[in-house]
Amino acid sequence: MLIHQNLLLILSLFFLMALLYLLSQRWKISYPIFLVIGGLVIGVVPGLPKVSLDPELVFLIFLPPLLFEAAWSSSWDQLWKWKRSILLLAFGLVLVTSAIVAYYAAALIPGFTLALGFLLGGIISPPDAVAATSVLKGMAVPRRGLAILEGESLVNDAASLTVFRFAVAAVMTGQFVLREAAVDFLVVAIMGALVGWVIAYILYVVLRYWARASSITTPITLIAPYLMYVVAEEFNWSGVLAVVSGGLFLSFRSSNYLNFETRLQTKEVWQTVGFLLNGFVFILIGLELPVIVAGIKGYSMSDLINSTLLIAVIVIVIRILVVYIAAFVPRILSRRIRAREQPPGFKLPFIVGWAGMRGVVSLASALSIPIVLPSGEAFPERNLIIFITFAVILITLVFQGLTLPLFIRWLKVEEVDAYVPTDQQVATIRLELGRQVLDFLDSKYADDMKRYESIARIREQNLLSITALEHTLQNMEDANSFRSERKLYKQVMLEIVALRRESLQTMRGEKRYDDAVIRLLESNLDLEEARLYRI
Repeated sequence: MLIHQNLLLILSLFFLMALLYLLSQRWKISYPIFLVIGGLVIGVVPGLPKVSLDPELVFLIFLPPLLFEAAWSSSWDQLWKWKRSILLLAFGLVLVTSAIVAYYAAALIPGFTLALGFLLGGIISPPDAVAATSVLKGMAVPRRGLAILEGESLVNDAASLTVFRFAVAAVMTGQFVLREAAVDFLVVAIMGALVGWVIAYILYVVLRYWARASSITTPITLIAPYLMYVVAEEFNWSGVLAVVSGGLFLSFRSSNYLNFETRLQTKEVWQTVGFLLNGFVFILIGLELPVIVAGIKGYSMSDLINSTLLIAVIVIVIRILVVYIAAFVPRILSRRIRAREQPPGFKLPFIVGWAGMRGVVSLASALSIPIVLPSGEAFPERNLIIFITFAVILITLVFQGLTLPLFIRWLKVEEVDAYVPTDQQVATIRLELGRQVLDFLDSKYADDMKRYESIARIREQNLLSITALEHTLQNMEDANSFRSERKLYKQVMLEIVALRRESLQTMRGEKRYDDAVIRLLESNLDLEEARLYRI
């Protein structure tokens, strides 16, 4: 009976998570904001069972797929293009934030040691890419800012979790030597990244030459992050960096082993996995929150709130300052950078700095803190660290997440780099591909086009498409006219898709055709509708 009740509770919470997502879509608010609020509400609902997971399982279950999903959706070209800014923020910001939070916490929070301060700083230093990109979706933000936010978050996670690892070891052993830690950091990081690359290369060979376009492709990508993480950790190297490096490699090479079917399948599966993991972590913290708050001894609620608010202000201010330093100091010191890059201005760095909301990686890291020390004693201030982490996530997600769109509209940040609009790039590529298709048909199927009308129609359709694209590109100088035409085109095509879908439903009711055929045509309409919503 207890198992049945818990299963019903879990399913109910997942259904609640889905409803929160639907609300976020309707109100056009980042869904991590709803998740963190939902976790807080769950924590104060009376009568819910108290849940506690093994910290090692939390780290193993949640972090590898979350990091892999972030690496999978990252653009290697953009990472490399803005590597200087990304690395300065990823490592510089993590170290600066961890150090300042460590000294502040050790000085002002009774019972907090420097090692515990670094542990807390490492946990709350990385921003959450999912929260930032979901808030910025559909808003006019320069491409440079989006690329830096996504790349920084990916590398930031690896850097902060490495700091977390060393801080936990320092608390567990009571020893910390800076020189030894620096050497160990380099060995752990380099070997972890190497392990991830080697495993990714082996999987790449398997996927490309043995399982190409197979239904097993997506399950292999689901296994990959756990395999990379476990193997690296088995040798006491960085499983986090193994997952990040391996994920980047497999993502960069994905066009060599994925066809359209497996690509769509893998993308949808990983988006679903990412959403479920994000939601489950916030649900988990909600169920554990009463136990965590009850376990905090020696602090009044007012002291907790004041300390947490100050720490949240510290991490927000530090991020904005470091972003401005990373944006302008290298330009002042290097003539080469000034010649190669356009100045970012003062608005874009503020937006990048304000978009540093904390999220699920920080929360999963906090929940993975060991419960006891090797001596059998309770891990010091574990509940306090988890409480502060959740509160910082709540403050940054809700406060910064809701005000970020307001700042973007108010500042009216303009594109700072030479950039061809996406619509124009898409039209140009389609035009070039269309001309290649005409050349191919004329050279290989000239006689067949004369004999068979269906083959000749292929050429006619491509020719009509090329003519329309040439007309579109010529009119792109008039931006308003182009947008109006594009909007009307999209509206007409969506109405045609809706008409076809309704006709298919009528045919299904009349039972004149096989249901499998109807489903196949509906799937084609789904792909067509998805394409239209992307243009």
